[in-house]
Amino acid sequence: MPVTYWLEHAWLDPAVESGVLLTAADGRVTEVRAGVPAPPPGAEVLRGLTLPGLANAHSHAFHRALRGTAQTGGGTFWTWREAMYGAAHRLDPDSYYALARAVYAEMALAGITCVGEFHYLHHQAGGRPYDDPNAMGKALIAAAEAAGVRITLLDTAYLRGGLDHVGHRPLEGVQRRFGDGTADAWYDRWSQLRDSGNARIGAAVHSVRAFAEEDGYAAFAERTREVPLHVHLSEQPAENAACLAVHGRTPARLLADHGFWGPRATAVHATHLTAEDIDLLGGYGATVCMCPTTERDLADGIGPAPALHRAGSPISLGSDSHAVIDLFEEARAMELDERLRSGARGHWTAAQLLRAATENGHASLGWPDAGRLEPGALADLTTVALDTVRTAGPPPRLGAETAVFAATAADVRHTVVGGRTVVRDGRHLLVEDVPAALAAAVAAAGSPA
Repeated sequence: MPVTYWLEHAWLDPAVESGVLLTAADGRVTEVRAGVPAPPPGAEVLRGLTLPGLANAHSHAFHRALRGTAQTGGGTFWTWREAMYGAAHRLDPDSYYALARAVYAEMALAGITCVGEFHYLHHQAGGRPYDDPNAMGKALIAAAEAAGVRITLLDTAYLRGGLDHVGHRPLEGVQRRFGDGTADAWYDRWSQLRDSGNARIGAAVHSVRAFAEEDGYAAFAERTREVPLHVHLSEQPAENAACLAVHGRTPARLLADHGFWGPRATAVHATHLTAEDIDLLGGYGATVCMCPTTERDLADGIGPAPALHRAGSPISLGSDSHAVIDLFEEARAMELDERLRSGARGHWTAAQLLRAATENGHASLGWPDAGRLEPGALADLTTVALDTVRTAGPPPRLGAETAVFAATAADVRHTVVGGRTVVRDGRHLLVEDVPAALAAAVAAAGSPA
């Protein structure tokens, strides 16, 4: 049944318009008309600034159980990883469903309408498959549906335990849950997954640490040529050093030499790149997903996002380890972190950062018909209040700047997915008490004290 929204203000890329009438039917936008001074009878009124729904292009849902505990003390990415393995060890399909449902509901409250779940927690402890070998992935898909958001399940090949200057190590400890043994076995399991109404199936290679040259990058890319293809890339200097020692090439060059890159591929993090790496990714039109809140939380570094953009790589955004879930903060960090590094301002416009959080993220997840407020697009909306202590004051015509540089997830008032209201007036309509659901799910998952 058609539904009509009157948007007090809306970002119709590249400008903010006021009094926008948006009609949706069968989950898609059918009409957008600006300059309507008052809501017509029967229209749903969304006051504030309405944006296309946000796309969280890189998520590990189970990492949410580490929030707070992972921020104690010092250490590095590698010591943090041990805590992450502990969380991974304790989950089963039921507890993972409960945790992911709560996490995805938190995302909906933050205006996120689509999540890319980089999923490698496949099997039971010790590596034995569940009776349904895709039980964990299906739990994530069901959790997203219950929370009212779209999901791209980036089912991940994780076949090796690490890479050092000698070569790859076998899976050990909790890593055995991640592995399918061989690339063929991964493909046999992965090929049983199917798209559904709210879900699309993508593929991922975890990293050059967890997938060897002999596992077949080219064959992997060919088998998955119709779906989004993601990979963690050059997140740590140690990864680059080991790849150079073993292969004589950077991770980006190694993957390029095996035909991995292209417009459907996304490099996640891409923090420590050479100038040649940047040109490679840009030349192939590969998207780069930056996750600034995680990259700074883990002391990973600041990726060369402006140079990648200039080279031709679209930029998307992810909350990754969920130190926070706030795509406005991820977008803001893109500019502010670069200011700190360069000593200059003005690397990104607000419109460019909003595209990273919307259109580019959706495209990298296989939803090219989302992320815009225009006829034919999926009717996914998020509305940001312009009258909170953070957003009050600037004129509505600067709503894009206000959203990117001042708003937080707490300022989201409404979230609509496919023409269905999921969050209204800051309240999730499908998950009754999201904070309680998060607390219970984290406790049940056995978060360390």
